[in-house]
Amino acid sequence: MLSPTPLCLFCALLLCLPLAVIITITSPTTTVHDGSGHNLVPDLDPPPKTQQRFSSKPLPLPLHDDDSLFRVASRVNSKLPPGSPKKIAFLFLTISPLPFAPLWELYFNQTPKDLFNVYVHADPSYPYDPPFSGVFAHRVIPSKPALRFTPTLASAARRLLAHALLHDRSNYMFVLLSASCIPIHSFDFTYKTLTRSKKSFIEILNNEVGSYDRWAARGKDSMLPEVTLENFRIGSQFWSLTRKHAKLVVGDKVIWAKFNQPCVVWDTCYPEENYFPTLIHMRDPRGAVPATLTHVDWNGSFDGHPRMYVESEIGPQLISRLRKDKPRYGDDGTNGSDSPATKQRRGFPFLFARKFSPESIQPLLRIANAVVFKDEANL
Repeated sequence: MLSPTPLCLFCALLLCLPLAVIITITSPTTTVHDGSGHNLVPDLDPPPKTQQRFSSKPLPLPLHDDDSLFRVASRVNSKLPPGSPKKIAFLFLTISPLPFAPLWELYFNQTPKDLFNVYVHADPSYPYDPPFSGVFAHRVIPSKPALRFTPTLASAARRLLAHALLHDRSNYMFVLLSASCIPIHSFDFTYKTLTRSKKSFIEILNNEVGSYDRWAARGKDSMLPEVTLENFRIGSQFWSLTRKHAKLVVGDKVIWAKFNQPCVVWDTCYPEENYFPTLIHMRDPRGAVPATLTHVDWNGSFDGHPRMYVESEIGPQLISRLRKDKPRYGDDGTNGSDSPATKQRRGFPFLFARKFSPESIQPLLRIANAVVFKDEANL
C-alpha cells in the first residue's frame, strides 16, 4: 500500500476546511429545553436604558405554550435589581380596541419611563383597526381568545402576569385593568400608593350571596377536595398584586386545575372573580389588603355588568365623588380583628374607576390635566 505524501495530506486539508467553516457558522446557540422541544429560557431583552419616553422595539416574548410560560415565569428572581427603581406593570386585558388610550397617553407622559411598563392581552379574534399605537404600540403579548363564563379571562390575566414577570425584574406591582378603566389620580399619586405597600390589593369577600352556586358551577363537589366551600371567595376581577403574589399565581397548578374546569351552569360561572381571591386567601391572606382599588358602581347593573358612566355625566363632580368613595374591605385573614394596624390598612383610596362609555373620552380629555391628574392633596 502506498503511503500518502505530504502534498496529498495538505490538499486533503484544504478540501475539508470549507466544510469545517460551514459547520462552525451554522451551529445553534445553546438553549435549555424541557424535553418537549420548548426553549425554556426566552431571549428577553433587558429593559432599554434610554431616556426616550417609549421604546418602539417590540417585546420579544416567544413563549406561546402556557405550561412552559408559567413554569419559567414562576422561577424568576423575586428580588428587585439593586439600585433599580420599583416599576408598576400595567396589565390591560381587552377584547376590543382601547377607547381611552389618549387619556392613558397623557397619564403616562407625566412620568419617566423607568417607573412603569405596559402589557396588553388583546383577543386575537378581533380586528384591531387601527392597531395599537403610542404607549401601547408593540406591547401586545401572545394572546388567546377570552370569553365570559369561561376560565379564559382568568387565563389571560395569568398570561399577562407571566410575561410581565419575565420581561422586567423591576416590576414590583402588577395592576390589572380593562378597556373601560380610567385613572382618577395622577401617576405620581398612584405610584406612591402602590410602591409604598408591601401587600397586594385584591378584594376577598366571604359568605357572599350566590357563593354556593358559583362554587358548584362546575358540578356538585367538583372543586373538592382542594377547594372547599368554606375556602371559596369572591372578589373584583381587577386587582394589584405584589411580585410575590404574581409568582404565586403563575406557579399555581393545584387550585388553578379546579377553576380551569368548564362550567355546567354557565350563568354562575365567573372564574376571574373567584380564582384569584380564593388562591390568595388559601395561600397568603395576610399578604394582601382585601380590597380592590378600582372603583365600580353595581347600582343599576345589567346582565352581570356594572353601571356605565356616559358622556353627559363626565365632570369634576364625578371624579371627586369617585375619589371620596371608600373601598369595601373583606377577609384579610385576621379572624375579624379590628386592631389599630388593621384600621390603618383600610385608609387606601381608589386609584382607578370603571365602567365608562367610549363616548366619554372627549369630556375626560378636556378635564384631564385640570381635574383627573390634579390631586387634591399630596401623599
